[in-house]
Amino acid sequence: MGFSADWLALREPADRAARDGALLEQATRAAGPDPVVLDLGCGTGSTLRALAPHLPDHARWRLVDNDPALLDIARTEAPGRVTAHVLDLRDLDALPLDGVTLVTASALLDLMPAAWIAGLADRLGRAGLPFYAALSYDGMMAWDPALPQDDDITRAFNAHQRSDKGLGPALGPDAAQQAAEALGKAGFSVSLADSPWRIGPGDADLHRALIAGIAQAAGEAGAQVAPDWGRARATTAAGDRCRIGHLDLLALPPAAT
Repeated sequence: MGFSADWLALREPADRAARDGALLEQATRAAGPDPVVLDLGCGTGSTLRALAPHLPDHARWRLVDNDPALLDIARTEAPGRVTAHVLDLRDLDALPLDGVTLVTASALLDLMPAAWIAGLADRLGRAGLPFYAALSYDGMMAWDPALPQDDDITRAFNAHQRSDKGLGPALGPDAAQQAAEALGKAGFSVSLADSPWRIGPGDADLHRALIAGIAQAAGEAGAQVAPDWGRARATTAAGDRCRIGHLDLLALPPAAT
């Protein structure tokens, strides 16, 4: 799995279906009557597309990513109401927070190290801004029907998720829980909700791409059974089902609770 526009488009319907509806609604209410939303790691704009139907038509967006090509796609989603920022997320002080009413991220926290999460919690705490982070992988994967190698693959994949993604060892499956703790210590009221992918026979293309990515990552983490597992799973992907666990997080500053 990568961060190509094709992969992001393939996963977006599963992301949209997985988001916890109650937290999404609370997040959009927290944005206020004149929303200015800062989306971290925006990709092609999936968070914008998910939240826009729940926000006023005049909502404005500040989209942040380190990939100009993805930003060029995302900026077309709300013409006249989007500003795009090519930024290195390591520089939290560079985030354009002035005037922002809600900070968002999707499928981002699990790529980040503990120090970054702590720094973000501190930055948001000082700014007093609500934070909505959806779709953080939680380490749980299950297939129906099961294969004997599934548990070994999950363990190896989770180890790979905790490897360095360029900023230091990522939190991977622990990200949402650790973010909740860091934000709680910063004074936020934090809610977590399950937001699993539920992939079935109608999602064969996504399922095959997911299997290929999991098998590659598990193999890189040392799972010798990964190639055989990947081939077996790909053969039956059109009929199998799987559940990939994620967590959504909403952190409200004291003034918003």
